[in-house]
Amino acid sequence: MPEEKFVEANGLRFHLIDWSGRGDWLVLLHGLASQAHIWDLVAPLLIDSFRVIALDQRGHGLTDKPDTGYDFTSITHDLDQILNVLEIERAVLVGHSWGGNVALQYAVDQPQRVAGLVLVDGGFLQVGDRQDWPTTEKQLAPPDLLGLPIDMLRGGLKRFLGPAWSPKTETITLHNFELRADGTVAPYLSKSNHMQVVRALWEHRPSELYARVQCPVLMIPTSAPDPHDERTHVMLENKRRNIALAEERLARHQTIWLQDTVHDVPLHRPAELAEAIKKVASRW
Repeated sequence: MPEEKFVEANGLRFHLIDWSGRGDWLVLLHGLASQAHIWDLVAPLLIDSFRVIALDQRGHGLTDKPDTGYDFTSITHDLDQILNVLEIERAVLVGHSWGGNVALQYAVDQPQRVAGLVLVDGGFLQVGDRQDWPTTEKQLAPPDLLGLPIDMLRGGLKRFLGPAWSPKTETITLHNFELRADGTVAPYLSKSNHMQVVRALWEHRPSELYARVQCPVLMIPTSAPDPHDERTHVMLENKRRNIALAEERLARHQTIWLQDTVHDVPLHRPAELAEAIKKVASRW
């Protein structure tokens, strides 16, 4: 069983899940409005090759939730200080979605501490190239779930998770919320903090970072176009262009496309994801 614990770093209290294991350090970073438990189905499949930890980033899960500090400079400084506290000199970083952008930025800022990067459907997000801030602000604002009855949330999660839904993935996703005594929920990530992360993502330019990455990089994008939804086709084409640009500029890279799966691939296809990570990262 993993050990859940807290560490003090950069003036905040961070929640970690320590999966133990053997081998080099591997640090799992979740995406926006998620938390460390999204790796619950993947981490046990990695511990035969790596020493694995997952963390709740600033504002998420059980970690402290200050009102500021959701820019990439602050978030990557959090990560640096956590590694210092844990006495991890060098690690492979695995980032999902926004967590991939965090991992990429950290690898550029602290190259001596990153043995390799695994970017899981993230790290190549460049939202600001596609649309202006008012459009992004409107499209990526979170739904207002504060005070929603938990039974209604459970019903919504089944629709939201789609093919990734199972009793296990529902339980994992419920860790995104405080389950209150009155039978309602409150998202751990407040709307204000959520939008600060969105703004930072909108401003982030991964394409300007690739040439500065010194470590090997494994990109694991997902592909699940909906034949009835033109928007998903547009998003997939944007993703393919971003991946092609990354492959052009990264010095050492490999791409493994996971077909017919959803963005939350750690929940939908954990075994395939873990196998892809081990196949490549264990050689670094």
